[in-house]
Amino acid sequence: MTKSTEPELWITEEHQGTVRLSFKVAQSLFSQKSSYQQVDVVETRGHGNMLLNDGVVMLCERDEFVYHEMIAHVPLFVHPSPRRVLIIGGGDGGTAREVLRHQGIEQVVMVEIDAMVVDACRRHLPSVSRALDDPRLELRIEDGVRYAAETDRRFDLVIVDSTDPVGPAAPLFNRDFYRNVARILEDDGILITQAESAHYDRELQKPMFGDQRGIFPRLHLYLYSNLTYPGGLWCFGFASKKYCPVKDFDPGRVDEAGIKTRYYNPGVHYGAFMLPNFVAEELAGVLDPIPGLSAK
Repeated sequence: MTKSTEPELWITEEHQGTVRLSFKVAQSLFSQKSSYQQVDVVETRGHGNMLLNDGVVMLCERDEFVYHEMIAHVPLFVHPSPRRVLIIGGGDGGTAREVLRHQGIEQVVMVEIDAMVVDACRRHLPSVSRALDDPRLELRIEDGVRYAAETDRRFDLVIVDSTDPVGPAAPLFNRDFYRNVARILEDDGILITQAESAHYDRELQKPMFGDQRGIFPRLHLYLYSNLTYPGGLWCFGFASKKYCPVKDFDPGRVDEAGIKTRYYNPGVHYGAFMLPNFVAEELAGVLDPIPGLSAK
């Protein structure tokens, strides 16, 4: 038997100069530089096709359902009657896919700045992007920050499905943007934000919630775990004009909706807001308490 001398190919993401996460690659499927970032899709060994922006893993087929179910279903099952949703970012289409599984949704506006991300995911991640042709979806290729500042439309839910707070996503993490989002949300609207790593990014989370304080009456953090983000334990921010994500959550609505999920369920919903001590202590005084909910 002749031993293969074909070199192994790996793609490696470095996070904050302190940790690296590598994935074995079968082949490159797409690699181009847009006006905003380097966009790559690779076929991996064991994790399916994977999207990277500027060398940072955005998603892979093996675990993308975790991120997209948690960013979408948590707020949609808290709000009693969501009809209009704005997604800022989310060019892969996964968040739109999960939002549009709710029958009561009448319209989703998705504002993605980089058309190349959308095109690459349509071609190479069809299981993620399949809802981009839903007639209820309006896809706009433009700056989401500008859209939030200028639109006259109103929404029940705004989801900021962004990359890390650098490059084109940096303006999505400041007080002016949050103020504009509050303006276009209905009086009982909810804002969901990508809130980075519980282990590595707490110095980002505190100013993020600080910028939202005074704009939204209720601020909360919730957790999810996945395979492909450094540290494995990541977060979403939940900012609401009215609803508590636990007290105002009716688990019976999940059964009534009949949406088959792979990660999200009522127990996961409740548990996501039970913060570990090291997270709760770091963000003490920044987040709002949930009545009757304590990890102790």
